[in-house]
Amino acid sequence: MTNRNRPFTLDKEKAMLLGVCSGLARYSGIDATIIRVGLVIGTLLGGFPWTLIGYGVAAFVYHKAGVAAPSLSDGEAVARLCDMDRRMQEIDRTAGTNQRLAAEIDSLK
Repeated sequence: MTNRNRPFTLDKEKAMLLGVCSGLARYSGIDATIIRVGLVIGTLLGGFPWTLIGYGVAAFVYHKAGVAAPSLSDGEAVARLCDMDRRMQEIDRTAGTNQRLAAEIDSLK
């Protein structure tokens, strides 16, 4: 499945080196292993040093651009905030009834 509606970004979570191949995999929908093997084969079959230069430039340019945050619909954002608020209230209730935990949390402030 392609993500052509999203801009290309580095994928640091699944990166083996700098995240260029995993970012290309996420963007194109092709398995990252296939892209990595293709890059190595292309380099060995005469693409050296241009494939490495291109890899480095892509890593530098897209690292400077930053990683795009996933876009959420308004409903999803509200649902996440409500869930986060509920969890914070649970933590507050737990810390409020446990005096030792409340004192430890206060000492961290």
